[in-house]
Amino acid sequence: MFIALAMIWSSSFLLIKVGLAPEGTDPAAIGKFDSVSLATTRLTVAALCYVTFVLATRRKFPRNAKTWLYLFIAGLTNNALPFMLITWGEKSIDSGLAGVLNGTTPLFSLVMAHLALGDDRISLGKIFGIIGGFTGVVLLATRSTDTANQANALAGQLAVVVASMCYAFATVFMRRNLRGLDPYVTGASSISMGALILIVISLLTVHPLPNFTALQPEALRAVLALGFFNTFIAYLLYFTILPTWGASRTTMVTYVMPPMSVLLGVVFAQELVDWKLLAGAALILGSVVAANLWKTPLTLRRKEVVAAEA
Repeated sequence: MFIALAMIWSSSFLLIKVGLAPEGTDPAAIGKFDSVSLATTRLTVAALCYVTFVLATRRKFPRNAKTWLYLFIAGLTNNALPFMLITWGEKSIDSGLAGVLNGTTPLFSLVMAHLALGDDRISLGKIFGIIGGFTGVVLLATRSTDTANQANALAGQLAVVVASMCYAFATVFMRRNLRGLDPYVTGASSISMGALILIVISLLTVHPLPNFTALQPEALRAVLALGFFNTFIAYLLYFTILPTWGASRTTMVTYVMPPMSVLLGVVFAQELVDWKLLAGAALILGSVVAANLWKTPLTLRRKEVVAAEA
């Protein structure tokens, strides 16, 4: 299941590219989605599937307003905003580059968890990881100034980085405020909130709305796959693995996604690979590994003291 989850999430960036109208083109004219409609369709499909699953398994949705407010915030920051930002960013950057930049999410999580959670503090290894990771981001950003990489616009890269910040915020927020809720219910409820947010945004901003009967078959298939497999099925796998493997081992899926997304982009979309992409990806991936695995003696000593007191 872990391997399946890694492959499914890694393919998201390529599928977005397949369904999305590139920068400077008319989506209706070429039979593809605009960025908002793509993200909306993806989330709506996932929400319908997830709510059906929760009802079929007789799980109960929360009933108090405070929990639903938290779920709305989770849906906004973990689904609606990042899906829309990544999709918009991929109008002007390669899918593999989007996957690499999305790999910064754990680094942002380290900083936010330190500020918001008392049990997840910054260590020396995490500091080096953060520095190395953002060095990789800066190196990747310089590709937009290269003649051969003009397609990878800086604005598109920044959109994906902001999406990663949204994911990181949502991870910490849900860990702090929704810890006691059934994870499947959390997934269904937050995705539904995200879908409702994007439906409203689509109705207000997308004119005309996409004509699904006029879309290219491959674009429609890609977006339906994003909703069913890459969102609904992927989250089911994630929440199934989580109780058995624990959070630390399960989130190692983020180590696999950047190189796999680059490989898929090269093989299926003929995207360019240069030394900056490889070096930047290596810096980000290595930094995430270092930040999660490298423990300072002080950190280990504190854990020993806590264990002894317990």
